[in-house]
Amino acid sequence: MTLKRIFDLLAALLLALALLVPIALVALLVRLTSPGPALYWSDRVGQHNRIFKMPKFRSMRTGTPAVATHLLADPARYLTPIGGFLRKSSLDELPQLWNIVKGDMSFVGPRPALFNQADLIALRTVQGVDQLIPGLTGWAQINGRDEIPIPQKVALDRVYLERQSFALDLKILLLTAVKVLKRDNVTH
Repeated sequence: MTLKRIFDLLAALLLALALLVPIALVALLVRLTSPGPALYWSDRVGQHNRIFKMPKFRSMRTGTPAVATHLLADPARYLTPIGGFLRKSSLDELPQLWNIVKGDMSFVGPRPALFNQADLIALRTVQGVDQLIPGLTGWAQINGRDEIPIPQKVALDRVYLERQSFALDLKILLLTAVKVLKRDNVTH
């Protein structure tokens, strides 16, 4: 077991315990403010282009098309009453601690693509980025997040692939916390 995996496992378990009450509260708020389940499970592309199920707190109304948010004509009309807040605060991502414990994800790596983002998957495969375990955050997220085009995201993911280290992971986690607190580069 690598240092990265040990860190992921211990940190995910500790965070899940520490955040148990807030996680339960968010789940309850999602259920109380819109019809449907608290969690939305999507098919995502993981290491070696393997499909896995990734949970998020549901920020969109049930029946929303399963495409990247930027592809929706009017994403705001699909948001639940608390969906915008969940996305901007990144609270919708908390259930992914489960994927980190399972080993489908890491704290740091390229964000997992939706199963139907063929352009992103193909570019990552060509660049070797598909060899990485996807992450809750990554180099591309702290360098633009939702604001950068796919080729630039993949180029940043490639930089991470070439330079990955435990020290870089810690830097990315710290910079992610700063971005989330400032709510930088977050769309809907």
